[in-house]
Amino acid sequence: MTRILCLLSALLFTALPVHAEQLENIGNLEVHYSSFPSTFLTPEVANTYRIQRSRYSAVVNITVLDKTQDGKPAVTAVLSGQAKNLLGSIKDLSFREVREGSAIYYIAELSHANEESFSFTIDVSQDGNNGQIAFKQTFYVD
Repeated sequence: MTRILCLLSALLFTALPVHAEQLENIGNLEVHYSSFPSTFLTPEVANTYRIQRSRYSAVVNITVLDKTQDGKPAVTAVLSGQAKNLLGSIKDLSFREVREGSAIYYIAELSHANEESFSFTIDVSQDGNNGQIAFKQTFYVD
C-alpha cells in the first residue's frame, strides 16, 4: 500500500503539463490538483482504486490540506466539479474519497478524445472554507 500512496503522490505533483505549482489557497486550505492519463497508473494501482485504465480516460486528483495545523495535514472536504470542452460540452465530475493512513485525496475519472481540451471548475468546501479552483488541461491518446 505504501508504494501505491507514493505513486499517487508522485502523480499529484508531476502531472503533465508541468506548471510551477498546481495549488490554490482557499481560506485556511491549500488545495493541490492534477489531472493525468489513466494509463500513467500501473494496472495494479488502477485495479486497487477501481480506476479504468484506457487511452481515452483521465484522472483528476485533488488533495486538501489545512494550513493552520503543523505539517499541513490532509483534511476531508466536499468537492463537486465540471469539465467543459471547447465545444461547450459539460461533463460532471464525480469525486471519490481515498484514504491511506493520514493521506486523504479525491479522484474523479473523465473520458476524453484525442487532443481534447477541458476547462475544469471544482468547488471545494471544508469547515467554513469555500472556494473554487479552475485549470485547463489537454489530453492526448497515447
